[in-house]
Amino acid sequence: LAFRAIEEIRAVFDKVAAAATPPVGEAASVTPDDTGLRSDPFQTLVEEICSARDGRIVLYGVGREGLMMRALAMRLYHLGLHASVVGDMSCPPIGRGDLLIVSAGPGRFSTVDALMGEARSAGARTAVITAQPSGDCARLADRVVYIPAQTMADDTESGVGGARDEQGNVLPMGSIYEGALFFLGEVVVRLLREELGETRDTMRARHTNLE
Repeated sequence: LAFRAIEEIRAVFDKVAAAATPPVGEAASVTPDDTGLRSDPFQTLVEEICSARDGRIVLYGVGREGLMMRALAMRLYHLGLHASVVGDMSCPPIGRGDLLIVSAGPGRFSTVDALMGEARSAGARTAVITAQPSGDCARLADRVVYIPAQTMADDTESGVGGARDEQGNVLPMGSIYEGALFFLGEVVVRLLREELGETRDTMRARHTNLE
């Protein structure tokens, strides 16, 4: 059972690798609508975060997705970036030169839609991580980071939605997406460490001593 659960998350990134590397001769035929599906999600986030490295980076997600976004925000802070989480009393205002990163696995949350609208009206860039790239949130974002994983949107007993195999997935509801979201964040942090010239020691030096 545990092995199957791990394999379900691993399968997500097998799909990512396959989608981000089109067969020889197909690169020129990729349409604008395909770019979110074909893009490397790791590099997409790295590019957006690096573009906002001198500004503020604010993250948000609901429920368990929010916990994964908090974990990413903490690591971005360890990298020396001005990262915070929506809802915290210390969350600053954002505007031009800043970045809002949100997670919306099922494709739409009313809170995410509202926050993206506020960020865009203030001049900030927006990036959404989602398993539903045709959802409402994706249409509002400057960049879409696609994770092809099961979420609450397609977790049904009948398997409607195309995310389940014939026996059904071991992990319920949005667990596959949430696990993949955490892994995505950890890999992005590792790539950013190289890009920003940080080390394990410099990251560790920023960790709180109030534990």
